[in-house]
Amino acid sequence: MVAAGREARVGSVWTDFERMQHVIIVIHLMLVLALIGVVLLQRSEGGGLGIGSTGGFMTSRGTANVLTRATAILAGLFFLTSLLLSILAGVGHKPSSILEGGQSAPAVPGAPPPLGGGGGLLNQLQGAPPPAAPATPAAPSGPQVPQSK
Repeated sequence: MVAAGREARVGSVWTDFERMQHVIIVIHLMLVLALIGVVLLQRSEGGGLGIGSTGGFMTSRGTANVLTRATAILAGLFFLTSLLLSILAGVGHKPSSILEGGQSAPAVPGAPPPLGGGGGLLNQLQGAPPPAAPATPAAPSGPQVPQSK
């Protein structure tokens, strides 16, 4: 039985969690646009897109204070929504390790040998058998002195 005022969620495409995440993304994008607008309205040293009038509704000092405070508030809200979205993105994921379950698959007959098996990649691609391991030269018994001719 469905409670009064509630619909059955059998065929619902989005869960409440996904809806909340979408609402936060929309708020985040609105904050981004507002922050861009406020930063572009600020007066730079060269004039920029700032309000350049000397008189009128607000003085240049008052405008600078309002725009600076608005930038700081919008930047703080942007930071909070970014943090909230990153936390929400990792809610349903359980940690995994690349070291766990690192069992290598058994070799399949007819499959090419692993790349570290000697020879070069070009030799393996051409179908040539990998070369035999090079013989190691005998180590000298003592320090070698260069011979001059």
